[in-house]
Amino acid sequence: MRIRAGYEITYECPQPTPMLLLLNVHSSRYQDLETPDFIRTDPHVPVTQYHDAFGNLCSRLVVPAGRTVLSADFVIRDTGLPDQTAPEAMQHPVQELPNEVIVFLLASRYCETEHLSDLAWRLFGDIAPGWARLQAILDYAHSRIRFGYEHARPTKTAFEAHEEGYGVCRDYAHLAITLCRCMNIPARYCTGYLGDIQWPSNGEMDFSAWTEVFLGGRWHTVDARHNTPRVGRILMARGRDATDAAITTSFGPNTLAGFKVIADELPSS
Repeated sequence: MRIRAGYEITYECPQPTPMLLLLNVHSSRYQDLETPDFIRTDPHVPVTQYHDAFGNLCSRLVVPAGRTVLSADFVIRDTGLPDQTAPEAMQHPVQELPNEVIVFLLASRYCETEHLSDLAWRLFGDIAPGWARLQAILDYAHSRIRFGYEHARPTKTAFEAHEEGYGVCRDYAHLAITLCRCMNIPARYCTGYLGDIQWPSNGEMDFSAWTEVFLGGRWHTVDARHNTPRVGRILMARGRDATDAAITTSFGPNTLAGFKVIADELPSS
């Protein structure tokens, strides 16, 4: 499968404003790029890049005062296969987890396990460890939150989303991650493209958030918002929660004046 993906994001800034962008395809997908994934700026400004501890390609720039457009347009290859399930995947005892995975059991900015641990053990403690327990968590998060863009806010945590019962894809992801961590399943936050490929159109597209969990010795992609395998995910960034994987972080006042994302299947070449 070939997918054309990209974005056009417009900011208006009253003064020169430093920004950090995680808008490029994740390093794990570089080999799938058919055309370059460049960040374009209008007007042109210098962009420097580095890879962080999660393998995310981070871009630094100073957006000038006035109106600035950030954009990209590229083609990437994908297997075309839906997210894979693994009902046989075992849950590792904490003491047997790899050292690099332990951080994804800890509380983080948006995933405050201390507020949901008792609830999690009441709900899922009697379910067999492994995929069955994971699926119960995904089912719960999927049914607990009602989707709506009007319910989005950048400060909302997993506990707040749970109590309010409304949110967007990042809230589903944060809640699922937090409940997994409460039950000793390592879980991390992912963001990227997820078009409506082989799926009814859901209107205007946005970047999407989902979850990866560590079971059976490897990471698996799961999605509490849709709670069904999807096709054509393109990972951009991952981390402990949305703090580590924010698509843009601004160090000064600004207004988001325009936002467009695409991820469309192309004919096979």
